[in-house]
Amino acid sequence: MESTSQFTHVLVLLAAAVIAVPIFKRLGLSSILGYLAAGIAVGPSGFRIFTDPAEILHTAELGVVFLLFVIGLELKPSLLWSMRRDIFGLGTLQVVVTGAILTGAALAGFGFDLSAALIAGFGLALSSTAYGVQTLEERAELNTGYGKRAFSILLLQDLAIVPLLTLVSVLAPFGEPRNLTTGLVSAAAAGAALLAIVVAGRYFINPLFRTLAHARAREIMTAAALLVVIGAAWLMEGVGFSMALGAFLAGVLLAESSFRHELEADIEPFRGLLLGLFFLAIGMSIDLAVIVRNWTTIAGAVVALLAVKTVLLYGLTRAFGASHNEAVRVAVLLPQGGEFGFVLFSTAAAAQVMRVSDTTMLAAIVAISMALTPVVGLASRRLLRAPRREELKEDFAGARGTVFIVGFGRFGQIVSQVLLARGIDVTIIDNDPARLKAAARFGFHIYYGDGIRLDVLRAAGAAKAEVIAVCTARRSADRIVSIVRSEFPLAKLYVRSEDRMHSLELRRKDVTYEQRETLESALAFGREALVELGVDNSEADEVVDSVRRLDAERLVLQETDGIQAGNDLVFRKRVVPHPLTKPHRESQALSEETRAVASDDKDG
Repeated sequence: MESTSQFTHVLVLLAAAVIAVPIFKRLGLSSILGYLAAGIAVGPSGFRIFTDPAEILHTAELGVVFLLFVIGLELKPSLLWSMRRDIFGLGTLQVVVTGAILTGAALAGFGFDLSAALIAGFGLALSSTAYGVQTLEERAELNTGYGKRAFSILLLQDLAIVPLLTLVSVLAPFGEPRNLTTGLVSAAAAGAALLAIVVAGRYFINPLFRTLAHARAREIMTAAALLVVIGAAWLMEGVGFSMALGAFLAGVLLAESSFRHELEADIEPFRGLLLGLFFLAIGMSIDLAVIVRNWTTIAGAVVALLAVKTVLLYGLTRAFGASHNEAVRVAVLLPQGGEFGFVLFSTAAAAQVMRVSDTTMLAAIVAISMALTPVVGLASRRLLRAPRREELKEDFAGARGTVFIVGFGRFGQIVSQVLLARGIDVTIIDNDPARLKAAARFGFHIYYGDGIRLDVLRAAGAAKAEVIAVCTARRSADRIVSIVRSEFPLAKLYVRSEDRMHSLELRRKDVTYEQRETLESALAFGREALVELGVDNSEADEVVDSVRRLDAERLVLQETDGIQAGNDLVFRKRVVPHPLTKPHRESQALSEETRAVASDDKDG
């Protein structure tokens, strides 16, 4: 019966996540908020399907461990070293300053004694690594400027949990007496563990995975990946560090391994499931009864926590050279309490540094702050400033050229290379200051201006150009084509097309030449694939020429007869394979069914 109960619990957890998360995503909210809501629903404050969230939370913490390992795989040691200023400067200041202010607030507002206030203040100073990194990954912003700063702060906070746990043992009224010898032994054990992970990462892990790869047993590779992560986490936890930190270090040391992508692929499913389980457990730990009894105190504390951390994060990030928008994004990403706060508060309660009732209320503050962080992020969008476009003066003195290119993006840059390589005089115009500055480093003569303005085109000399090449996005390209056809009818108009429909529209506007931006690159790509598969170079060229010719014929038909015309020119029939060399003997069917199928193929 116990196994049946466990199976039911697993089923309920999966169902809660599958129902809640898509709803919240559909509403434009974070998936984490969906997990929290699902956890409240099935936990002690909801339908009471689960009455002991702590047991689930202990297992679900592996989700954070796997998350930090995957992040470590993306961070090479050289990149980590380049972030040292933000990690040890910005990160340290954030923990110290925020912890000190919140400690004072705990002394004044909650009536805690100094020991409990220190643990509460510095515990609330920590933010959620799981929420922060998960959000950055969902938005694909981990490698942005603000993403790196936010991650630097989170990494330092993970490091800070070690001295904070040590502080709990020092403040404990009945703790074991600590002396210099004990401290030295602990430091030596930590150093040995770090050395063991470094040595294993550099000299043993790669040979191990190479051997397992030769065995061609996928499940063993997955088991080995789990062994590496959990082993490193267990080792670091054994010497007083957090499991997440151990997994992160293991990931960093394997960042340059040839098996990095294999490891990431093997860990990813476990990471996603366990991280979702972690947030479900956080939701279960929210005690609505405690919140109802102390709702004014908790509400005030949550608002104060979010406000204080947001302001401090913004100010400190700005002090370290971040722009206004970067600082706002960091500030609204990390104002909540963190998962390590739960660990710190429960440890403090076990060591009798603070009362159990106080830790319950602090846990509620952390959980609610995590739940409200996505809302804070949505409300903060008004604080972001629209990026100011750098104002440059339009100056076309010296502009000349038989070819006039509008738009210096990826497509326009390649076009200009072909023309400049032949010594053709080219005038290039673009209204993006960043592109102008980049192009100036290569010696290109590019002029600032908006190509959809007739006065700009005239000033730049479009009326004298033999060819006007329009290499902009579709909307602006269509406007430029209309202007040029009306004002400069003798100019030959070459236009980049976005797709087949755009090509047909441009042909109706009587442009001299249009070209889909992906056509020739796709044909070249396909040709190289044929050569790699053993097709002779000349035959590959013939195939590509045939596809190009049929595509052009189809475009002509579509221009006159509509988009559905010429479908018979598309290669869609099954190609019957032929042997590359003549077989030495006839094939033999091994059964009546096989003989019938083979006979049908010959007849067809």
